[in-house]
Amino acid sequence: MTIRTVTLVGATGGAGTTRLSVEVAATLARDGREVAVIDANYATQGLADYVDGRIDPDVTTLVTDDETAVTDALVDLDVDAPGSVAACPARAAFEALARAKTAGAAERLGETIDTAAERVDHVVVDAPPVADNPAVAAVTRADRVGVVLPASNRGVDALQRLRGRLADVGTAADLVVSNRGEDPVEEADLTVPESAVVRPGNAPAVTDPDDAYAPAVAAVAETLFDASLDVEFPEDGLLSDVLQ
Repeated sequence: MTIRTVTLVGATGGAGTTRLSVEVAATLARDGREVAVIDANYATQGLADYVDGRIDPDVTTLVTDDETAVTDALVDLDVDAPGSVAACPARAAFEALARAKTAGAAERLGETIDTAAERVDHVVVDAPPVADNPAVAAVTRADRVGVVLPASNRGVDALQRLRGRLADVGTAADLVVSNRGEDPVEEADLTVPESAVVRPGNAPAVTDPDDAYAPAVAAVAETLFDASLDVEFPEDGLLSDVLQ
């Protein structure tokens, strides 16, 4: 089975799921792949921070307006890679967000994920902890689900709650990623350290010569998409030329 769609879902708020979604997509683009990142975290609207300029239409319009096509809501990110990354972020007022969280709109979000997968090589969905209709659609529609948790006791506790919610909606975690921590978390399959690049305006970018971040993100991408990526890392573990 070819893995086309993956949802990264936060075990708790502040796990860094949005940043990791963008970085996984950029890593896939380094291998010449076309990738779309779709925002299912309407409340925080964090994916919009990675997009320059006006966002119109956004993903909430896409899932509530039959006249809006997926291609209308995809915005290309500036990545220096053989492939490409396009984002479909949320940027809307409260009333629009409320309409986008209905069951019908969530079903259209699922259809959007499928449609995007027909147009690009891979789709990465950025989802919050499973507590609303869009998050349920995101984790049940994707081929695989990766859970992102902070490397802390809070993250471990939240992981157990999220596992229960995933089971309640008929799915499960295919990969657990401990994010932004140096010490491995026993419950995690992979660990991604803190990146030296912290501002959304500078990401995706992994340029610190002391950073092991890029290879860790590549491991997440390869595992989730069951892919062997043709990307190189210098001996010190840095993907120094990935994105400027």
